[in-house]
Amino acid sequence: MITYEATWESLQNYSVPNWFMDDKLGIFIHWGVYAVPAYGNEWYPRNMYIEGSQEYKHHQKIWGDQSHFGYKDFISMFKAENWDPGSWVDLFKKSGARFIVPVAEHHDGFPMYNCSFTNWNAAQMGPKRDIIAELESSVRETGLKFGLSTHRAFNYHYFTFSERYDNYLPEFHKLYGVPHPTETPVTYEFILDWYARTCELVDRFSPDVLWFDFGWHRSEFQPWHPRILAYYYNHGIEHGYEPVLQYKGVLPDNVAVYDIERGKLDDIRRYYWQTDTSISYKSWGYIEDDEFKSATSIIHDLVDIVSKNGNLLLNVGPKPDGTIPTGAIKVLQDLGSWLEVNGEAIFGTRHWLTYGEGPTGTPRSFHEKEQAAYTSKDIRFTQKDHALYAICLGWPGEQIKINTLHSNSPINGRKIAKVSMLGSDQQLSWTQDGTGLAIQTPVQKPGEHAYTFKITLTKV
Repeated sequence: MITYEATWESLQNYSVPNWFMDDKLGIFIHWGVYAVPAYGNEWYPRNMYIEGSQEYKHHQKIWGDQSHFGYKDFISMFKAENWDPGSWVDLFKKSGARFIVPVAEHHDGFPMYNCSFTNWNAAQMGPKRDIIAELESSVRETGLKFGLSTHRAFNYHYFTFSERYDNYLPEFHKLYGVPHPTETPVTYEFILDWYARTCELVDRFSPDVLWFDFGWHRSEFQPWHPRILAYYYNHGIEHGYEPVLQYKGVLPDNVAVYDIERGKLDDIRRYYWQTDTSISYKSWGYIEDDEFKSATSIIHDLVDIVSKNGNLLLNVGPKPDGTIPTGAIKVLQDLGSWLEVNGEAIFGTRHWLTYGEGPTGTPRSFHEKEQAAYTSKDIRFTQKDHALYAICLGWPGEQIKINTLHSNSPINGRKIAKVSMLGSDQQLSWTQDGTGLAIQTPVQKPGEHAYTFKITLTKV
């Protein structure tokens, strides 16, 4: 059995486990003290100390001056009084998700578990519950995979310190950090603490997924990257699980899973990858005036990503009392209903020779609102066993023409034996010539959002 040394040469022996490539859909959870002010976004803790920002002005108007009411004072208001981890997991499972990834510690420095390195954590303050431990238990009971995200690395540069603010006082350094100029290099002491906290997460929870935010991009952390990977992967070997580490653009291509925030790729990527995005546009954490995406847009993203050799990690931001906003619940329910019919074309599949066809392009990361609506001419392919799936991102009317699947196209060296639509019992007629595959669609739609043609192929 392979064990790993903390070198890139050794870590290139890693391969993404089949379970992750099969599962396709995960739920991300941004839940923390930042849900209490419910304003702006989950970066409220940082922005409320930046003079002139909207959060700074809002805070002074609603809560008072930062000298006497700081971020720490929201902790006692973060009670999770209506939180039922079992109901969360039930909802997520019905949405079709196969792995759950809560934020273990965000940039704010308030761990959501009983962290041994600080008493400023959810087990000892606020809700006084080990949120991560309780959620892990509920997730694993259902047979879903459990992961964690850590945003700790950016904590060093997160807060703006001032003698005018509460974050300057020594009694609060375990939360905010020791005051220092904003752009100073990360200290060796902080990196040791970050490394120890990360190892503690691995040791305590054996997470199937370990997701890193951008904070460890800085040069000070780079010598520690292979050490973290080797520690995590070897822990998986020792404890009998197949780990997946996810990162944003700072590692070699084939040692972990590349993650794109609020964005997608415009073609198939050779190495397996992932998109993480939120179910809403404005924030990852709960805010009062968020704008939720449509189920159609989420489903189209999922289909597009899977066709290009990737997974989708979809975020929700619960309220401070532990309930999930109704807008998010509706989208998750609709997503689950679609996957009940079409999941065969998603779960356990792999990308095909080409991701698809159609006129609609892909916007840059963090420009999700610029995504043009997909149409019936936008088709995405996946494959599994003896079937090729053509997922149409709009209802095509009485007939669809799939240009890629013309009579000279290399369909895995096979011929078409049958064409059907998932969710419909109607037998479909079809013809194939040098211009494409023409299919008569069912009389009635078998659902909404996107429609899957299952193209059964002859055996080799």
